[in-house]
Amino acid sequence: MIALSLAEIAAVVGGQTHDIPDPAVQVTGPVVIDSRKVEDGSLFAAFAGERVDGHDFARAVVEAGAVAVLASRPVGVPAIVVTDVQRALGALARHVVERLGATLVALTGSAGKTSTKDLIAQVLRGKAPTVFTPGSFNNEIGLPLTALSATEDTRFLVLEMGARGIGHIRYLTELTPPRVGLVLNVGTAHIGEFGGREQIAQAKGELVENLPEDGAAILNADDPLVRAMASRTKARVILFGESDEADVRAENVRLTESGQPAFSLRTPSGCSDVTMRLYGEHHVSNALAAAAVAHELGMSADEIAGALSEAGTLSRWRMEVTERPDGVTVVNDAYNANPESMRAALRALVAMGGGRRTWAVLGQMAELGDEALAEHDAVGRLAVRLNVSKLVAVGGREASWLQLGAYNEGSWGEESVHVSDAQAAVDLLRSELRPGDVVLVKASRSVGLERVALALLESGTEGEVAAR
Repeated sequence: MIALSLAEIAAVVGGQTHDIPDPAVQVTGPVVIDSRKVEDGSLFAAFAGERVDGHDFARAVVEAGAVAVLASRPVGVPAIVVTDVQRALGALARHVVERLGATLVALTGSAGKTSTKDLIAQVLRGKAPTVFTPGSFNNEIGLPLTALSATEDTRFLVLEMGARGIGHIRYLTELTPPRVGLVLNVGTAHIGEFGGREQIAQAKGELVENLPEDGAAILNADDPLVRAMASRTKARVILFGESDEADVRAENVRLTESGQPAFSLRTPSGCSDVTMRLYGEHHVSNALAAAAVAHELGMSADEIAGALSEAGTLSRWRMEVTERPDGVTVVNDAYNANPESMRAALRALVAMGGGRRTWAVLGQMAELGDEALAEHDAVGRLAVRLNVSKLVAVGGREASWLQLGAYNEGSWGEESVHVSDAQAAVDLLRSELRPGDVVLVKASRSVGLERVALALLESGTEGEVAAR
């Protein structure tokens, strides 16, 4: 964080100082909420959770080097006491970004947010110092923490914004007001919470509604609900996609033999070829979104294409491709899942297979509400239509719907199977995998299906695993 004295911080957040001998002492380290991540000069924000109360660690974090604690009550060590720690954290983030003068880029969407954020960050940091959301740290606590990690030399701040209801993104834009706002898509992720795609579009569009007149709204020309958001912003609109009307678009899209997308990138400043290191055609749209942001911020087509061609995976368990010494390829995409990302992952699996045996180890897609049965059934059917060699549906009711969809599409006997849990899936795969097979592992985060991928990489091999 930029250096601020405890007195300055107290004034910004409307807090009272307690047990602070010298209010002029500065916070020079990171703002953290995990006591294990405290460094010299840190500010520790104490949250009271259901199982752990951060206030209980106050003395330990100060002994570990924290300058003070941001707390909701006095804790016997240097502290700034506020009524609401979350609101105070947001106020501090707003103050810091206003002091920085960096360009804020915010993005949202139903699918692909984290992968696209990682692409944007990798492209922009070749131009100037860039800070970006780690993983999917995209809520009312994670976003301020990301903003507070910026330093005096930060020029671009790339922030992923998630929403679980109307008003959430509006609140996040108040904490960190973006100049560039990107909406990727409107899908069915969290549809059970929102009630429908129109409500999801309403929530996602709050991002472009809160852009300044001199800002830029970057919208997906291939998604009608996103494209319609152009009427909801006073900012300049830039369209990306494969549509002929897109300002930043892809032409001659194809997949390499290993399933990596290649295309010609066309921007208002020129055209250049891209061959990505990532896997799956769905990354083309993510790459175009990143290219549109980079173009808006002054990068040439050649600079953007070069950076996209070099970009890799920064966040764990998102199409993380690892080849075992015996030739089995494990695709760990188990961080999260929704119907759109499931379909994209299955198509990527088939492209990567290239004639080899392919395994889709799939689990529940959460928060689909009344659409859950139909969506799980549809994914099971798609696995059969794409000629995935074997579907392994893992878990309870939702997994049975996956397997039922495959069965009803014509997958009988050996082509699909339903197992009870991750260990049962591991046991099955260990007994049946052959060299050259490609295994996709994917489910919602709550399922914890990454355990299957990790177990496959930890056993049944000799020597060191080589990650690509």
